[in-house]
Amino acid sequence: MAAVAAPAVEALDPRRWKALALVCAAFFMTVLDISIVNVALPTIGVKLHFSETSLQWVITAYALTFGGFLLLGGRAADYLGRRRVFMVGLVLFTAASLVCGLASSEAMLITSRAVQGLGAAIISPATLSIIMSLFPEGAERNKALGIWGAMGGSGAAVGVLAGGLLTKYLGWEWIFFVNVPVGAAALALTPRLVPESRVEVQQRRYDALGATLVTSGLVLLVYAISRAPIEGWGSTKIIVLLIASAALLLAFLAVERTAKDPILPFRIFRTRTVAGANVVGFLLGAVVFSNFFVLTLYVQGVLGWSALKTGATFIATAGTVVIVAAPTQALVTRYGPKWILATGMALTAGAMIWYAQVPVSGDYVSDLLPGYLMMGVGLAFSFIPVSIAALAGVQVKESGLASGLINTSQQIGGAIGVAVASTIAASHTRSLGLGPHSLVALTAGYTWAFWALAGIAIAGVIATITLVKQDEMRDVPEPVTQAG
Repeated sequence: MAAVAAPAVEALDPRRWKALALVCAAFFMTVLDISIVNVALPTIGVKLHFSETSLQWVITAYALTFGGFLLLGGRAADYLGRRRVFMVGLVLFTAASLVCGLASSEAMLITSRAVQGLGAAIISPATLSIIMSLFPEGAERNKALGIWGAMGGSGAAVGVLAGGLLTKYLGWEWIFFVNVPVGAAALALTPRLVPESRVEVQQRRYDALGATLVTSGLVLLVYAISRAPIEGWGSTKIIVLLIASAALLLAFLAVERTAKDPILPFRIFRTRTVAGANVVGFLLGAVVFSNFFVLTLYVQGVLGWSALKTGATFIATAGTVVIVAAPTQALVTRYGPKWILATGMALTAGAMIWYAQVPVSGDYVSDLLPGYLMMGVGLAFSFIPVSIAALAGVQVKESGLASGLINTSQQIGGAIGVAVASTIAASHTRSLGLGPHSLVALTAGYTWAFWALAGIAIAGVIATITLVKQDEMRDVPEPVTQAG
């Protein structure tokens, strides 16, 4: 009897670790650009003559397009070719970064930031798809994903300090220019190091209409919220904007219910914990993005600290996250994500309440540092378990969708949260009648914003307790999260 030949084992690509370094560098850029902008915001506002309600669009324009097109970007990478789509994302992101640095008006900067976010929405899921295709399931893939996740986490931490250094010594433009050589080098190296791969399907469906509807609806919603303090909530303009936003979002829901291959399959929400995790992720994103935004304005605008000193203060939060991450993972493994997540959201609420007490002449050690440390522990206790809860009961083949969805929820939550916090702060500052540059009025406005963020974080605690179920957390796939 002839021996049966063993099936051939597909050879591993010898370039895979170099390719990993390349795609991680690109992913690092997309995360860096969320946090690196914060400490430069007051300088940008002065140089480009931003109004007090327009400045938040430097953050929200990026976050809205990033979150709105993230799932579509992942699907395009799988269907059209991961290397090809990754390179398209690099071109968009790098070119938009150059235009951001050259911007001479707020409209030019906000528009280019939106394009930059679109590039990030293409790059980010493509990097993950490339890693999954290059590394076989097992120890090597887990190591590669660990490196990828660490790059995301370090991007958020490095961004706050890098933003201060670049703004002080080279100018605010360089927080964007720094992406250009990195993007150009990545673009040149990609054809040499990254093999092409795609999912072979008979019919490709992308649901670009769904992504466009939800992003357009959210843009109008955020714009209405940001303009309301100036126009008045009862003004015709604001009412029309809100009605148009609602119409677009309802159209998105209708499209998703009838599309053959929707970008957001509602079946994934049948598991209560998945739905709850995305609610909490949305609220967490709202608090985290807004916290950095409002704190930066307070520290630079009220305390008068430089961009470099402001960036250095945030190391306390970033460093705490890094230190607490490993113990948090162990606690979640032992006790499950529910109560760790509830504790994290409670600590985040505590940090917001602490910040709500800041005086006009605040001191770093006594008035800020305890909040920075509390926020660091709260972030570690929140981001890790919410990412795990978002995969509860999800089949392995849909784990990519579930991971992308929780990141989308956090980005969109962040965009809306910044708009709400900015509106509350500006409205209260204006209502005091002390002038837009009064330090007392500015501090009072930021205080109200922090109280609002505390309420959002407390809502996150309640959502965790009521919606996240421990008995749905069995056999959860390994989470794949995008930091920031």
